[in-house]
Amino acid sequence: MPVRVQFCPSREECLFIAELASEAERYQDVVLQIKFIVNQYGAQLTIDERNLLSIAYKNLTNSLRNSWRILDSIEKLQQMKNQPAPRLKQEMSLVRLQREKIEKELADVCKDIVSLLDRQLLPSASAGEETVFYSKMKGDYFRYLAEFALKKDRERYGEQSLNAYKVAYKHAQAMLEPLHPTRLGLALNFSVFYHDVRKSPERACHLAKSAFDDAIQSLDQANTQMDQTMRDSLTILQLLRDDLILWAAELRNQ
Repeated sequence: MPVRVQFCPSREECLFIAELASEAERYQDVVLQIKFIVNQYGAQLTIDERNLLSIAYKNLTNSLRNSWRILDSIEKLQQMKNQPAPRLKQEMSLVRLQREKIEKELADVCKDIVSLLDRQLLPSASAGEETVFYSKMKGDYFRYLAEFALKKDRERYGEQSLNAYKVAYKHAQAMLEPLHPTRLGLALNFSVFYHDVRKSPERACHLAKSAFDDAIQSLDQANTQMDQTMRDSLTILQLLRDDLILWAAELRNQ
């Protein structure tokens, strides 16, 4: 009986397939291709491979998070309906089952990327931007877990998210310029963590304002060109500014 030789695509072919899958919004396929690269060619990803992985997981989780929020809102509305008790109880049970199904899918995706980061990507990351990027990702996905987890698990996931963000932020302050988009993106997400998970608009405002002021000071002093990196930085600065305005208004109304 002839032995079948398994086709092993080159790294460039895997990347091309991943790019095609991303264009077609087949994000699970993107993940599979990048995981193949990690396992076959090593965990030191190129910037293009890393960005594809990040985009894929972001889209997978965003879709599930949006679905979870919709069902959570429906469940709350069901509770206010004026219906016979047996029917209301049945409908509530069905909505809850669907919400719990999405919770499990979302938890599986978040834990999958955290596992990949802990086992392979972070240990192989070079000092500087790559370590900050992956540590920020770890903080993000633990934050997502903390947002919808059962009450008994929220504190644990929140603490793991905080620890990952702290590692990333300390590394970013030591290794990256204040205007670097990865450092600014980290500051944006870390401040959202303080606002949404820790329910502390004061800490969120303090962190966001510090990052914003440092970047603006650096922008004033630097002779920078308007390239794609600078455009990314300015976009994140605008998001930081928008959040600061909202959170400052919250504090005034307390």
